[in-house]
This record gives sequence, C-alpha cells and structure tokens, in this order.
Amino acid sequence: MRLEPRPRAVDWTILAALVLAVGTGVVSLATGSVRDGWVFFLHGAGGLTLTVLLFWKLRRVRPRISAGVRSGSWRVWLSVYLALVALSALVTGIAWVLGANLDLGGWTLLNLHIGLGLIVVPPLVYHVAMRARRPTSEDWEGRRTTLQYTGLLVGGALVWRAQQAVVAALDTAGADRRFTGSKPEGGTGNRFPVTSWVLDDPAPVEAASWRLHVTGSVDRPFRANEAALTGDGADGSTPLSTADQRALLDCTSGWYVERDWRGVRVGDLLDAAEARDDARWVTFHSVTGYRFGFPLDEAREMLLATHVDGERLTHGHGFPLRLVAPERRGFQWVKWVTAVEVRESRDWGQWVAIFVSGLD
Repeated sequence: MRLEPRPRAVDWTILAALVLAVGTGVVSLATGSVRDGWVFFLHGAGGLTLTVLLFWKLRRVRPRISAGVRSGSWRVWLSVYLALVALSALVTGIAWVLGANLDLGGWTLLNLHIGLGLIVVPPLVYHVAMRARRPTSEDWEGRRTTLQYTGLLVGGALVWRAQQAVVAALDTAGADRRFTGSKPEGGTGNRFPVTSWVLDDPAPVEAASWRLHVTGSVDRPFRANEAALTGDGADGSTPLSTADQRALLDCTSGWYVERDWRGVRVGDLLDAAEARDDARWVTFHSVTGYRFGFPLDEAREMLLATHVDGERLTHGHGFPLRLVAPERRGFQWVKWVTAVEVRESRDWGQWVAIFVSGLD
C-alpha cells in the first residue's frame, strides 16, 4: 500500500499541522502546569508528523520549484522561503529536545525555534490565499486514506515518545528538561539567568521613594513602603505578615529554577484592602508599564517576593518586589511591581501594554 495520501489531502493536512504546531506553541508559552502537558505533547507529536508531510510535499513539487527558481518567479521563491523557515523551525525544535543549544547573544536555540515558528505565519497565510485549491470528498474517502492518516498520527506520537526515551538513555543535556522543554539552572539565591520582557530595562529602583499601591475594587486602598513589606518596620511603619513559598520558575528562554521565596501573600494584601464582592481579577503593574492579570482566586495564592533563598532580590530579578506565580511561565512573574490593581473584569489592555512597556 502506498504510504503517501493524495496530493491535495497532503497539502491541507500540512496546513492543519502548521496551525496546530503554531497554536499549541503559542499556548505553551503561557502555561507551566503539569495538567496542561497535553499541549506540549500535541506540539511535539504534531511537529514530527509535519516533518513527514513536508518531505512528501517537497518531493512532489521539486521539479516545479526548480523550474520556477530558474525563471526567477517570486512566488516560487516565496514558497522556497516558506519551506526553509518551516523546516528550520522543525530542526531547531528537535535539536533543542536532543540537548543542543546555541549562544545567540542572550537568546537560546529554543528562542530561535519560537521566533521561526512565529515568522512562518505571514508567508503561510499568503501562500494559502494564493495557491490553495479546495479539497473534494475524493481526496479523503477510502479505507486506504484512513489507514494512511492513522499510521501518520500514531507514528508521530510514538516517535515523540521514543525520542524522550533515547534522550534519557543517552543522558544528553536534554535528559533533565521539563515537559515544557526548559532545562535546569544550578546555583542558589539570585544566581540564575536575568531575563526581561522585550524592552523592559529600568534603572535600579530607589527603595526610599518606592511604594506599593493596592487599588481598584477595594474598600480600603492603601500603599506600603519597603520596610513594611520586608517585615522589619525599620521606619516605624506597621510591618505586613511575611510568608514563604517554594516555587518553580520556568522561563520561556528555556531554563528553570526551583527556589524558596519570601514575601507577602497576595491574599493577605487583598484582605487588608478589603476586596469587594464584585472583584474578579487582579492585575500586577511594573514600574516599566508592563502589567499582567490573573483570576482573583488564583492571584490570592501568589506571593509578592522580596527575598529568594534568604537573599534580598537583586535589581535584575525584580528588586524591590516581584510576583511569584506558580505554574505560570516566567514572563508572567511580573518584576519591579509597583501596584496591585483589583478589578471587576479582565484587563484586556495588558496585551498592548506588554508590547510597549519599557519604551520610555
């Protein structure tokens, strides 16, 4: 039996696989919870399946591409560019899983994989709009087609599982990575990578003038200085109760650390401010203009940290205050927090703010 499905079926399956890979990739950036591990499984298995599909596609259109390149057709060159970007995204993802890495000026091979996955979208949309031909029922019907796609999907899942076993057996640099793809960083305290979101790079915060503001849908808005948050009350202020929490920070740059954090529990701040019954979301604001929000019940369990492993946070790690958000990815652990805003509804404007923060 021929392994390759009908040409038009292959084309539309490539589109579906690319949409799945990009979609699960984007979703995976926002979660570090084990319960969402299926997203990473679909991303990995889908990527391996896509590799086979692209091989079939490129083998079929190779004569047409060769002729188009010789004639200088820009549409063919666009197709070549699309294929190269897609294959590069697949290769860098597989290489990262197998333990490879590159020093790209503070970025990793995983960051390159993510970037390639994002830039494949615009040429893909154009390619589909200009060249796609609507499939017919004949492209999908038949027992052979069913068996071909069953084998393709099962094969992708099995290969994804097999590569995990191979990496573990060979004890490569990827053997101890999390299901998210991130690899462990050693050390204690502040000794882990300093990363910032896009353009966020503020000057060191002056602790003497800095204040944390708790505002929004509360009956008793207030502000607190550093002495109140660290629990020492050195300036005569009433210290807030401190708490400790062990949490794992998983960064989308491809590394993770597990640390003991100390600070003020967000739930205690909300109780002190007397959050109203209509409160549903909590948004944390950085001095850079960056902000990110979470459902109220989840936010209550988070920590606004002043210390890590008993050490005062350094500037690069968010001094004087950073959010500790368990099971969330690193870019959601807001640094240099200056305000806690209790809201009745989600702050959709944060999706604009996070891309313009740090511009001033």
